[in-house]
Amino acid sequence: MGKVKKKRGNTFNYNVNRKKLKRKARKKHAPRIPCEQIRNAWNDGKSVAKNLAEMGLAADPNKVLPVRPGKVNDEAEQAKVIKKPYVLEGLQALASLPSKQTMGVSSDMILYVRHMVDNYGEDYKAMARDEKNYYQDTPKQIQRKVNLYKRHHPQEYQALIESRIMQ
Repeated sequence: MGKVKKKRGNTFNYNVNRKKLKRKARKKHAPRIPCEQIRNAWNDGKSVAKNLAEMGLAADPNKVLPVRPGKVNDEAEQAKVIKKPYVLEGLQALASLPSKQTMGVSSDMILYVRHMVDNYGEDYKAMARDEKNYYQDTPKQIQRKVNLYKRHHPQEYQALIESRIMQ
């Protein structure tokens, strides 16, 4: 007869540092930084606070701008030393660009607001009773629409108001 094969069970490997493996796995699956300027300047070997301090950004705003006057933190002084100023410059340039996601005013709403302002000026209660108020907007809703029109077309709104005064 043949010999019976012994199955060897899983044995624990004492030579592997499980804590280090877990840290590596966590770092590997860390979330991706969406901001390109910060992502390019990021150093994985440093902590979040040190990375941000080098870029001139704050990890904790309460430590940079203390609530109690007169209390000065060491980290606030360290944050003043900016090693990577190009990150701040890039973020400021990005913030100064006009936003692409601005909500526009539809052509129907432009006609609606022009009619209302031309006929009633700034009397929103009278606008709410107008027959062109098909959607039965309340005076507050009409006021919001007029303010939106004011923000997007300030010159046209001024011209409407001035033509109303002339009449």
